[in-house]
Amino acid sequence: MVLKAKAAKVLALMVLTFAAATSAQAFEKPVLIAEQGSFAAGGTVVRSAGSFNYSVPSDQSGQSLHGDHAYVFYQKPAKAHKYPLVFLHGAGQSAKTWETTPDGRDGFQNIFLGKGYSTYLIDQPRRGRAGQSAVAENISAATYDQLWFSNFRLGNWPDFFEGVQFSKNQEALNQFFRQMTPNTGAFDENIISAAVAAVFDKSGPGILVTHSQGGGPGWLAAIKNPEIRAVVAYEPGSGFIFPAGEVPEPLETTSPFGALAGREIALEDFQKLTKIPIVIYYGDNIPAVPTAEWNKDNFTDGALICRCCQPSRRRRCRGSFTGNRNKRQHAFSVFGYE
Repeated sequence: MVLKAKAAKVLALMVLTFAAATSAQAFEKPVLIAEQGSFAAGGTVVRSAGSFNYSVPSDQSGQSLHGDHAYVFYQKPAKAHKYPLVFLHGAGQSAKTWETTPDGRDGFQNIFLGKGYSTYLIDQPRRGRAGQSAVAENISAATYDQLWFSNFRLGNWPDFFEGVQFSKNQEALNQFFRQMTPNTGAFDENIISAAVAAVFDKSGPGILVTHSQGGGPGWLAAIKNPEIRAVVAYEPGSGFIFPAGEVPEPLETTSPFGALAGREIALEDFQKLTKIPIVIYYGDNIPAVPTAEWNKDNFTDGALICRCCQPSRRRRCRGSFTGNRNKRQHAFSVFGYE
C-alpha cells in the first residue's frame, strides 16, 4: 500500500506517539514510510495422494500443505536509497534480531530506515512467522537460556564478560531470552537459501545482511540470485564455502558443537561470489588463539576459517583478523573481491 503524503505524516506521528508510550530511546527519529507490507517467499507444496473428501476433512487424502517459505516484513522510507537492506537472522532467532534491542534502543531496522534505506526483515523457513514446515518436528522445551547467554558471548553464566556492552539490567536480559524461538523443522541451508533468493525476486537488487548461522544460507542465496549485489555477514557461524579441491581440514574446537568444517562447491558457483563486495565482521571476546572457553573458541574458529578462504590463485582478497581474549576489541575480516 502506497501511503499519500498526509497519511505518511500521520504514520510518523503515530510512531512518535508509540515511542513515548513504550521507550525513551526507541524510534527517536521520525521516518516517513512510503510503503510497507509483508509477504511469503519461496517454499514448496506437499500433496497427499488420493481425492479430497469434503465430508471427512480430517482425512489428508487429496489435501496439500504450503510450507518451507520465508516470511518477510518490509518498509520503504520516502526517497529511499537505491539498494534495500535484506536482513537474515541467526540460530535461535527470528527477524526480532533486527528490531528494538533488548534494552529498548533502536535496532538495525530503525537505524537504517532513519538513514534512508528500505529494510526487509526475514523469518527463515521453519522459524518464527514462517513456522509452517514441510517436515515433522518434535519441538523441544529444553531449558537452554544459559546456553544462549554463553553462545552469544554475553559472558560465562552468570557473569558478564568485562566491558561487554549488553545492558546489565535484568529486564534487558529477560527480553533477550524471550527473543529465542525454536525450529519447527530441521535446519536446512538449501531450503533457507532458496527462500532468501526468492525474497530478492520480490525486493529487486539489494544488499543481504546476515548474522551467525544465517551466514551459510547467505552465501548460497547470493550464488542463486544475482539480484544480491553485496553481502554483509556478522559473525558467520555456518556453511563456509570453498571451491572444489580447496576445502581446508576441519578446525577442532572446545565447543560442544564440534569441529568447524568448510563446504565444497563448484568453482563456477564460488566465482559468482568473487564478483560482489563481501564484508565479514567478528566482534569482541574472540581470542586470537585456541581456548578452553568453548563459547569464545567456537568463534575463533569461525574467524580463522574465513582467513583460510583468502589464499587462492583465482581471486585476490584482502582480510585481517585481530582479537583479544578479554577486552573489547573488534575482530573482523574484510574481503574485497576483484
